[in-house]
Amino acid sequence: MLSAIKVDGKVLGRRRPVFTDWPVPLPKNTGGEGSSLTLRDLIICVVRHEAGAFKDRQETRRLQKILSPADIRQGLDQGKVTMSDSALDQPIDIEAAVEIALMGFIDGLYYVFLDDVQQENLDERVYLKPNSRLTFLRLVALAGG
Repeated sequence: MLSAIKVDGKVLGRRRPVFTDWPVPLPKNTGGEGSSLTLRDLIICVVRHEAGAFKDRQETRRLQKILSPADIRQGLDQGKVTMSDSALDQPIDIEAAVEIALMGFIDGLYYVFLDDVQQENLDERVYLKPNSRLTFLRLVALAGG
């Protein structure tokens, strides 16, 4: 049974991906190999998962009482060692994040590729395989244009 998909994020014009091989659990009603759902549902699944993970990271940092050696090194590299991030209480509206992501797709701010095939319609069914890879390619507007 297919339970997760690997997600990559890239920005047009940059060599390195923003993130790679990020696993996102799929909805429970997604079946095995060859199962399908709409691109809209797949994007919603990814956004909801990341919004939940963001909330979890905020909570973990809020509860963290000591700095790890890696935290100290990172702070020293940045020129400031602090106990916590100043943005720990950023509210997140998951449904608003979903709407923004869908509007971004409609407005052409990013492209979506599933297994290297560009997906152009939110309501088109996409078919997932055990090794499927979802790639978000963010487009960057030209300055002055």
